This record gives sequence, structure tokens and C-alpha cells, in this order.
Amino acid sequence: MLDLTLRLLAWMLSICTPRPRGRHRLGSVPPLRYAPAPPPRFANLLGGSTSRLVRPYVLDAAEHRRQRERRRALYLATLGIDVGPTHIHGIRVPAATR
Repeated sequence: MLDLTLRLLAWMLSICTPRPRGRHRLGSVPPLRYAPAPPPRFANLLGGSTSRLVRPYVLDAAEHRRQRERRRALYLATLGIDVGPTHIHGIRVPAATR
């Protein structure tokens, strides 16, 4: 049965697709033209002393402390303990009483 299916498919393809006639050859090869390389964009090297390297992922002490406080507040919030901010939009917020 598979052989019959393959023969039928081959016959349908031979009907639907045109047959190539003769050999297809590339015409004359065009001569290669020399194209000079573009000049480098930056001719001078950057000096290490003139540019200050900045690593945005390194935190200073105050920012590290604020991030630790935020993480602690979020962790305690998952436990149901509210240690929210004392100032919201510049207004002092009293501690919640139960």
C-alpha cells in the first residue's frame, strides 16, 4: 500500500510541477571589484584614568541598608507582621493599633 501511495504522489508531483529543460548554467562570472575597508570608527584608545567605571549593581552602605529594610518588611509581611513605613508621601503615619 505504501508503494502505491508513493507512486501516486510522484505522479501527481510530475503533473503539477514543470520539468526542467536542459542544463542550467551560470553565465559569465562578473569580475570582482576591490572595495577598500571602511576606516575605523575610533582611532584613539580610551584612557582608563579619564573614564570612571561605574558598576550599577554595587550598592553603597546606605542603599544596601534601605534594600535590606525593604526585604525584611516584605518577609515579615508574608508572616502577617506589619512593619510598614513611618512616612507615606511625606506625612508621618502612626503605628497601627489593634
